[in-house]
Amino acid sequence: MDLWSKKVRGIITQVALILFSSFGATWGEICHSPLVHNLPPSSFRSSSQLSGSHGPGFAKLNRREGAGGWSPLSLDKYQWLEVDLGERTQITAVATQGRYGSSDWLTAYLLMFSDTGHNWRQYRQEDSIGAFPGNTNADSVVQHKLQHHVITRYIRLIPLDWNPNGRIGLRLETYGCLHDSDVVSFDGRSSLLFRLSPRPRQTTRESISVTFKTLRNSGILLHAKGQNEHSLTLELEKGKLLLLLRKGRSSSPDSQHLVSLGSLLDDQHWHHVSVEHHSTHLNLTVDKSTLWVQIAQKFTHWDHDQMSVGAEPGLGSRRLAGSHRNFHGCLENLVYNSVNLIDLAKQRDQRVIVKGNVTFSCTEPVSVAMTFTSPQSFLWLTEVSEPLSTGVSVGFQFRTWNKAGMLLTFDLPKQGGAVWLYLSKARLHLLIHKAGRAPLELEVGSALSDGQWHSVELLSRRGHLTIAVDEDEGATAHASPSFLITTGEQLFFGGCPTEGSSHPCVNPFEYFQGCMRLLSVDNKPVDLIMVQQRLMGNHSHLQIDMCGIIDRCSPSHCEHGGSCSQSWSTFHCNCSSTGYSGATCHSSIYEQSCEAYKHKGNTSGYYYIDVDGSGPIRPQLIYCNMTEDKTWIVIQHDNSELTRVRPTLGKTQHSAHFEYTTGEEQLAAIISQSEHCEQELTYHCRKSRLNTPDGSSLSWWVGGPGAGQVQTYWGGAAPNSQQCACGLQGECVDPKQQCNCDADRTEWSNDSGLLTHKETLPVRSLVLGDVQRPGSESAYRVGHLHCHGDKNVWNAAFFDKETSYLHFPTFHGELSADISFLFKTTSSSGVFLENLGIKDFIRIELSSSTEVLFSFDVGNGPLEVRVTAGFPLDDNRWHHIHAERNVKEASLRLDELPAATQEAPADGHIHLQLNSQLFIGGTASRQKGFRGCIRSLQMNGMTLDLEERAKMTPGVQAGCPGHCRSYGSLCQNKGHCVERPNSFSCDCGRSAYTGVFCEREVSASFKSGTSISYTFGEQVLSDLNKSSSSTLPSSIYSDTTLRAENISLSFRTSQSPALLLFVSSHHREYLALLLNKHDRLEVRYRLDGSKGAEILRSKERNLANGQLHAVTISRLADAVSLQIDRNPKEDFNLSSDVEFNAIKSLVVGRVQDSSHLDPELSRVASLGFTGCLSAVLFNSISPLKAALLNSQTSPVTVSGQLVQSVCGSSSANPYAAENTHHLSGQSGSAGRGQPLVNAIRSDSAMIGGVIAVVVFVTVSALAVMARVLYRRTGTCQNQETETVKPEDHPELAFSSQTSTQNGLSEHQKEYFI
Repeated sequence: MDLWSKKVRGIITQVALILFSSFGATWGEICHSPLVHNLPPSSFRSSSQLSGSHGPGFAKLNRREGAGGWSPLSLDKYQWLEVDLGERTQITAVATQGRYGSSDWLTAYLLMFSDTGHNWRQYRQEDSIGAFPGNTNADSVVQHKLQHHVITRYIRLIPLDWNPNGRIGLRLETYGCLHDSDVVSFDGRSSLLFRLSPRPRQTTRESISVTFKTLRNSGILLHAKGQNEHSLTLELEKGKLLLLLRKGRSSSPDSQHLVSLGSLLDDQHWHHVSVEHHSTHLNLTVDKSTLWVQIAQKFTHWDHDQMSVGAEPGLGSRRLAGSHRNFHGCLENLVYNSVNLIDLAKQRDQRVIVKGNVTFSCTEPVSVAMTFTSPQSFLWLTEVSEPLSTGVSVGFQFRTWNKAGMLLTFDLPKQGGAVWLYLSKARLHLLIHKAGRAPLELEVGSALSDGQWHSVELLSRRGHLTIAVDEDEGATAHASPSFLITTGEQLFFGGCPTEGSSHPCVNPFEYFQGCMRLLSVDNKPVDLIMVQQRLMGNHSHLQIDMCGIIDRCSPSHCEHGGSCSQSWSTFHCNCSSTGYSGATCHSSIYEQSCEAYKHKGNTSGYYYIDVDGSGPIRPQLIYCNMTEDKTWIVIQHDNSELTRVRPTLGKTQHSAHFEYTTGEEQLAAIISQSEHCEQELTYHCRKSRLNTPDGSSLSWWVGGPGAGQVQTYWGGAAPNSQQCACGLQGECVDPKQQCNCDADRTEWSNDSGLLTHKETLPVRSLVLGDVQRPGSESAYRVGHLHCHGDKNVWNAAFFDKETSYLHFPTFHGELSADISFLFKTTSSSGVFLENLGIKDFIRIELSSSTEVLFSFDVGNGPLEVRVTAGFPLDDNRWHHIHAERNVKEASLRLDELPAATQEAPADGHIHLQLNSQLFIGGTASRQKGFRGCIRSLQMNGMTLDLEERAKMTPGVQAGCPGHCRSYGSLCQNKGHCVERPNSFSCDCGRSAYTGVFCEREVSASFKSGTSISYTFGEQVLSDLNKSSSSTLPSSIYSDTTLRAENISLSFRTSQSPALLLFVSSHHREYLALLLNKHDRLEVRYRLDGSKGAEILRSKERNLANGQLHAVTISRLADAVSLQIDRNPKEDFNLSSDVEFNAIKSLVVGRVQDSSHLDPELSRVASLGFTGCLSAVLFNSISPLKAALLNSQTSPVTVSGQLVQSVCGSSSANPYAAENTHHLSGQSGSAGRGQPLVNAIRSDSAMIGGVIAVVVFVTVSALAVMARVLYRRTGTCQNQETETVKPEDHPELAFSSQTSTQNGLSEHQKEYFI
């Protein structure tokens, strides 16, 4: 076709497009002309035909000539019908029909396409579905529109299945339109050089697009460069497309940007590549995969003035010297910024220089490959050539993803032996067995399972054996066997025929799955087309004239940075070190908040937090403070010290910037999902104002999401108020001002407080403006960000009717979906959620009182995953469900039970296509609805706000109380669970332990003179009676009399004798617990003042051995049981009285007045106790806890030295602090006094003793000194700034302790959950 005709046809096409567009027609409707009905019979070929009237030329849709269609001679899956469309054509649809007036039709088939009639490629939907559904009778037409169009000259249909009561019968039609293109061919030594016109600098969009095909896995497609030494290279390397942007000639990482996309692009099929440049990013597309790439500023302006196509001019590619590789193959429609460069070259435009043999047509070699698809695949060659009496020569190429598989085997003729060539661990092995000889084995090569073509040559001549891989670029192994090696008459490639066939083939290795080509035996090529036509050898389960390899890792389905590896039939994701789990690394292994960790029973420490679950935000290590009822998440930054600012000549402002340890996305998500956030902002001033007298701001701070916004309010005030806390409360030093510092006094003042408005947090920078005047001085500190409350964890709804439900927008989880929630119910069945499509659906339901069912359909038929519990699920307790579906498998987990999984079909549909609303708690049919509570529903990391939707939905209530039934077991050591509207708490009042879950022991070190005396009052006696009444309610008939006690404690000592605990009475009765001089435990009861004490002595010995021992004593009337550690209980009976009358006090340690005791006990009581006591509990009274934590409010007296310690009787975290993290909330003060710095509010009494305080102060002082020496001299070049120290200024005194807002102790325990 001449140039003029081509242009005319192009104009006509464009006009037609405009006309069709004006009538609303789509391109698919335009390009939908029938292509087969006018073709001559010579355009049809087939594998065989039943008769002359059943020939392929009769296979036209709706035609009745001949026998009414094509039918092959044989009925197997090796039959095919081929159509030559005459030239490359765009195919948009295919239609089939059975043979007219017969029982012959296809029920399933494959569609293949090719440009040359060889090297066929299978059409796949969604990159996995290959088979098309066929017909149900002989006359109806079944048409399939292709999801993506195909450009080809030849099409081939391969029958997969047909009417079982008939034969294969087919009539067909394809629809589409002609494909117009400009093509150029390069032979590896040729290229084109274009001189380009640089684009204006203000141009924000540039583009390059090209289509290519090649058999070589490496080569440069194009290289563009400009005057500013900016260059762009598109290059193939090992079948992948590389895009390289470079600034300058350096090869350093800073001067270049490299990205890769695509795989197996050396398959001699057309592949489309486009690069769209949009200012600061570009889109790289290879076929149907697009990669969004952020680029640096230095790469944003392209000023290319020349482009080399097919080769890079000069020194070659970016690789090592000597590795210059030109492109060998064809290019089509190369367009640069809307200019068709190939068309310019064809017109011999003066801006184009042609180098070498460039032709404007695609000349391509014929390459015939075969694919081994299954364990039954093999190629059996017989009598390929006359065997050489002097040796053997076999060569071939293969490609595979499998690390193991037999490639070739043959017998040694007349010598009683065999040869195997096989892969193992991705290396090539040669094994020769010969009777009476030791086996000969060679191995060569590595990483041969990389999907690339690898050549193999086996050569044996004159006693010398050679096995070579990849010729010059590979490796070779040699041997000199003492016997002759020849091939004989039979060779087996890829595997062996099944048992029962008369053949000598034995395969002790795994079967081969992959492709082979270029087979040669004794230097003669093997014609695989003759093999396909059954004219040579034998074969089974082979796909000949195609390589059906698929890269299942390109694009990778592994999420969150998981690495993808593959075999022939599947892929595997390595999720190690990603923080995610599952078949595709989709689900996070971490919790989404500190609150979630707390309600799994964890205590304060560092945890990885993944705020969006399976979403894109990465997990971050964050400190969780769980030492009080509220669970605080602490976001640290790099500048939390109190810093002083002094005047500096010529500088008018001081600014500081704060970098947070978490990423921007995670920071915003934490603030958003928290119920409350706060950040301390402290400003100490002396003649350093925040505002001018006329109200203008001298200082400000920047806070909020993203870059933040300027804020002029200060700690304790409201946004946009330009006030401090004192102005809001009317307590400023100067009533006319809104801040203490605005009084402009020479005395120290301060404006400090908490910033609590989430929309303005976190503080990102601080600017101080009044710091340059003589006498001005200030100090500031910005604390860490603290947030508490998780809106997601307790977000719940109660469904009280089967017909009630909540509806949300359609759920989008096409390739991967994870759904997690908690439920509690008293019903035995009900649907938790459901979302429907035209055919697809997803549903999770309680199918019985012990079973949860996860079901869905993505087009392959319904798939179900079930988990059966060995306990009831309708027990009104919270149960957790996590369901996940991805392209590999579906899984369902219930509570802590093992997950149930169900694999997805290897080559099935993978996209979940839904279009209805998402129904929660019910179904669209209003049947089988769920009755009960659903909480914390998350889908693909996003929490659905059930409470907000429930407020406007009849039959559904927001919230769901009643958590202690499920979480009460977290309250340990007799702690009591207390219900809250959202969440719960543990009341440790009747426990000897403290902490969030009453998990932390209260222990103390005792000296011989240490004594704790607890005096029983009326209320205490009443509580004692209540605590003991649980054992024997009817036994208590007086507030001052006990008939039962429960005592527990742990001790560690080397002293004996020693008194552990003593309870006295107003009636000279007592109870004593002691170690006697023989290191044995004694319990002495004197319940009758007129008689002596009864001594209950344990059999356990050596208790004063310095190790920790736990003691439990229980009395009920006269029955007493005693247990030490995990030894068997010892039972005793009292013989005197059973009532402990008028109890007076409880003493731990030394008894100050022991004169009323018998001499022996008096002597022991005066010695006291030296060692460690922990978790002392007498019924509900904990004397240690009262003395150490509540001494101001408890009837307790402490004598001697008492130091809090850790005996080690529990596994609690010894580093968790009891101090709260924030300030007391004071608005500030003014005067000549000292500004308080790092003051903290404590919710507990003094926890440490003198020794602990001294150690803590010493360590803190050393840490502060080290930090001061290390810290940079300023946060900004504008002012001279330094970290404040007490000795620097007498008017600024500092506490030696650091608030938990300042930073976290280095001793805090890290948790890697």
